[in-house]
Amino acid sequence: MKTRLAHILSASAMLVCVTAQATPDESQLVTLVQRHAQAQSTFDQATLKAVTAEDYVEISPVGEVDSRAKMLSFYTPEQKRPAPQLQVDETVVRRSGDTALISARLSYTINQDGAPRGFALRAGYAARLIDQQWLLVSAQYTAIRPAKK
Repeated sequence: MKTRLAHILSASAMLVCVTAQATPDESQLVTLVQRHAQAQSTFDQATLKAVTAEDYVEISPVGEVDSRAKMLSFYTPEQKRPAPQLQVDETVVRRSGDTALISARLSYTINQDGAPRGFALRAGYAARLIDQQWLLVSAQYTAIRPAKK
């Protein structure tokens, strides 16, 4: 009986592990979002061009709608600031054919006046498979309010 229970528990654990693993496309999409967020943090304009489609549109945390050209113009070497620490987590991928929706939590920590200051955003991305490559076609950001103390 103990042996049978151990086999059942072992099989259940393996099923959970297999179910939790991301598909190759899901992994590519999460990596795409991570590359995009990191490129924004480091003002890496070349990577931003590489991961966004020509018709990319972005909605900023303050509600402005920016074309790809306008978004790229923000990340010029002249605009560059010290890069914050960035963490991308809580990613969820929903794929339907050649289109995918990805949501993520972006957490930033910056050094302001000698003290660390953190803030976070929820980000929603749309990606499309173009010439067998996933590219972002849109992003929308919403600020996450700090927890009340």
